[in-house]
Amino acid sequence: MYNLADTILAVSDLVKTLGIALVVIIILVVVVLFLLFLKFFRLWLQAKLSRADVKFSELIGMWLRKVDTRTIVISKITAVQAGLSLTTRDLESHYLAGGRVQNVVRALIAANRANIDLSLKTATAIDLAGRDILEAVQTSVNPRVIDCPDPAKSKGTIDAVAQDGIQLRAKARVTVRANIERLVGGATEETVIARVGEGIVTTIGSAITYKSVLENPDSISKSVLAKGLDAGTAFEILSIDIADVDVGENVGAQLQAAQAEADMRRAKAEAEKRRAMAVAREQEMRALVVENESKVPLAMAEAFMKGNLGVMDYYRMKNIMADTGMRDSIAKPKEKE
Repeated sequence: MYNLADTILAVSDLVKTLGIALVVIIILVVVVLFLLFLKFFRLWLQAKLSRADVKFSELIGMWLRKVDTRTIVISKITAVQAGLSLTTRDLESHYLAGGRVQNVVRALIAANRANIDLSLKTATAIDLAGRDILEAVQTSVNPRVIDCPDPAKSKGTIDAVAQDGIQLRAKARVTVRANIERLVGGATEETVIARVGEGIVTTIGSAITYKSVLENPDSISKSVLAKGLDAGTAFEILSIDIADVDVGENVGAQLQAAQAEADMRRAKAEAEKRRAMAVAREQEMRALVVENESKVPLAMAEAFMKGNLGVMDYYRMKNIMADTGMRDSIAKPKEKE
């Protein structure tokens, strides 16, 4: 009987302990739910009154996934008020992918107001690619003017030389509109500036004289526009306006002067080469004369030994040489004192 009583008391204590623990757990759950209710009630009420259809469970799930619930709810309310049908899951998935949800929603609203065909998939892809989708839509509605060349990255003019050798310095203003379809993978405005600059240089370079370009600068615009320079870019070129054309240096004359200077230097080098060859030839002939003169005494000695040359013949030769030397000295002009 004693053991049975102890067992009953132990069971009763365990039941009391479990009951207290259960009550505590229930209180904690109620407190947590109450705190969550207080935390998300305002956002839930805003969504409810705006017919955005954001459930309490979705708010708690976003909180657990560390998603900015306010950004998602406000973005969805904005979309619903603008007549767009976007789900909470779409906005949340784009946020988790690192996208700018509010920017995408504003871009979709702007595109809808401007009757631009822009889907959520395209908008999120453009945003995740690093492009500003809202700016692109605004540029598509309100075209932007780009300076060519970019004053911040160049000297401010596009320099080209006509066929007559005169340099022209041009400035252009390019009006572009964003092409939403080519925004993903399309080249940026730096490519447009480079292509327009190349087209201006080609057009000026093909002109016979610089005067024709100054008389009709719009020929540059027409020629450049005809090349279809916006292919493969994220923009559509609407117009190219030549803002200024100035006459630069006479590059042709400078090139001719440089060529003449180079020709003169080459001629001097060739003349110096010929002079050096003549001096070397003269030195060679003098060496031959000296060599031959050194052989004369040997030949004379040999002639004496063989009896082919007599003493009188030798003196006669010396007299002739003396007379020749005297005539040469008389023929030379007198030196001035």
